[in-house]
Amino acid sequence: MWSDTESKEDYLNFGEVSQIVTEILETDAMLPVSIGIFGNWGAGKSSLLNLIEQQINQDEWIVIKFDAWLYQGFDDARAALLEVIASHLVQAAKNDETIWKKSKNLFARIDGLRLAGLVAEGVALAAGFPAVGLVSRIFGTAQNALDGIQDEAESKQVVEAGKEIVDSSKNLIKPEEKQTPPQQIDAFRKEYGEILQDLGKKLVIVIDNLDRCLPANAIQTLEAIRLFLFLDRTAFIIAADEEMIRHSVAEHYKDLSYRHQIDYLDKLIQIPIRVPKAGVLEIRAYLYMLYAIYQRLSDEKLASLRQFLENHLQQSWQNQSLKPKEVAKTIGEQNNQTLLADFERANRISPLLANSPNIHGNPRIVKRILNTIKMRAKIADKRQMPLNEAIITKLVIFERCVDSDVVTKFYQLINKEDGKPELLKELEHSHEQSLSMLSENKPIQEFIKEWAKLEPKLSDVDLRAAVYLSRETIPLNTYIAQLSQKAQDALSILFKTTSRTVSQNTKNVIQQLTIDEQISVMEVLIEQLRKVDNWDKSPNGFTGACLLAENSEGGAKILNHFIIELKQSVKQPWLNVALKNANWYQE
Repeated sequence: MWSDTESKEDYLNFGEVSQIVTEILETDAMLPVSIGIFGNWGAGKSSLLNLIEQQINQDEWIVIKFDAWLYQGFDDARAALLEVIASHLVQAAKNDETIWKKSKNLFARIDGLRLAGLVAEGVALAAGFPAVGLVSRIFGTAQNALDGIQDEAESKQVVEAGKEIVDSSKNLIKPEEKQTPPQQIDAFRKEYGEILQDLGKKLVIVIDNLDRCLPANAIQTLEAIRLFLFLDRTAFIIAADEEMIRHSVAEHYKDLSYRHQIDYLDKLIQIPIRVPKAGVLEIRAYLYMLYAIYQRLSDEKLASLRQFLENHLQQSWQNQSLKPKEVAKTIGEQNNQTLLADFERANRISPLLANSPNIHGNPRIVKRILNTIKMRAKIADKRQMPLNEAIITKLVIFERCVDSDVVTKFYQLINKEDGKPELLKELEHSHEQSLSMLSENKPIQEFIKEWAKLEPKLSDVDLRAAVYLSRETIPLNTYIAQLSQKAQDALSILFKTTSRTVSQNTKNVIQQLTIDEQISVMEVLIEQLRKVDNWDKSPNGFTGACLLAENSEGGAKILNHFIIELKQSVKQPWLNVALKNANWYQE
């Protein structure tokens, strides 16, 4: 299996892009500068950041990595970023007492800015206007926040707390140190610039996972960046999904036009760079490296293979062919039959993985597909199923690249026709009229045509064992046999529902279910949602599950529990929007 973390090695020929970024940073005339690394989920933004960091001259630069998502819910994003920068400057100045003291003074500035925010809210409380969220931050619990105020006595306690904050603030800041927030910011910028000048260093702040943050946190981080945008010796590299950031801007600044959303980001990002989309050649090279890693080749051989593949990609305009035996020979593995078979398979499947509309050459999705294949292959081996990895690979790719109802139709045909559906034989013989039996969607039909040509041919293979093995990743069809016909009908409708506007037919279908049937349908929907690995947008079944929760108390409890668990790893803004007015949902 392969770890689902960013790589520190260049497996996708990102080296040329990282060198361009490094050259920009090394050109003094370009500083200060802000660079945006834009790409979809799993496209390789974090891996590209790692490559850039490795190429930066550490003697000239102070490199700060800031994970915006890490601080979400624990601190104000603006203050957190300022504090991380101050901490690195203090560390860099530890051998010079004068600079070190000046660096330590930055923390006082940050505390002053934090306190100014609290005092402002405390004044509002003292005046009888409770500020939402203040009390929860002070006492560490949301139970004392405004939403939790139950009666007049409790309201008075909150106002008194606000007065105490105002009174205590008088003792926290010495009269001669009192400054307004703008003065604190100006002082921070001035001292920051002087420290870098004294150190003789330049500073680059690398911000990752900004697109995973809630809109408020994303905007706070961007606002903190504005403090440093035009300071000498400073650079920002911000990795994010461009559309997600624009969504955050739209959520935070209500009624902002699309043009102004674009302008907001353009003013912050001076040089936008998009992560190159991995094509067939890049995905093939990526697969070669992943298979070699799985074979546990030595570090020396892996480095040699990576260099060979990198050179091949750079010269691919001359020759695009890649012969497994020749590649294996360059690393002394020409007799490794398993590795040769893996390389052959990489050649066959890379065009589908690169061009499929459901994958688009996304490296993270490719890696997850390979993990699914390896997991199934191990299970098949332990259960002595007559399946090899090539067959499993072909079916896993089919499942990933077509709609769930197409998978259901195809696997039902396999079970109905004793594992060898006639349709598959027709597809392998290019009988295109058979495609409409599975789907009317033209892009899916085109994919199936190419998929049927992929080796190995399956028309003479009993695929019932493969369908049984696939049951954990096939939406719906494994579970529907356990449901009543009414529940099956409801499940089919809810799984395909994409609008929160409920038709009368959908209401009737839900209302006709018994309590037990409602719970069973919700359990099946959640089982499918657990298999979703890309939450950039609402997946099939989510809207239907929410509709069912609105009409089923038992179903609502199950979905509520799942979403609380889900939000620990998924931080997509659309999810919060979808739940905003859900009366059944409670944290």
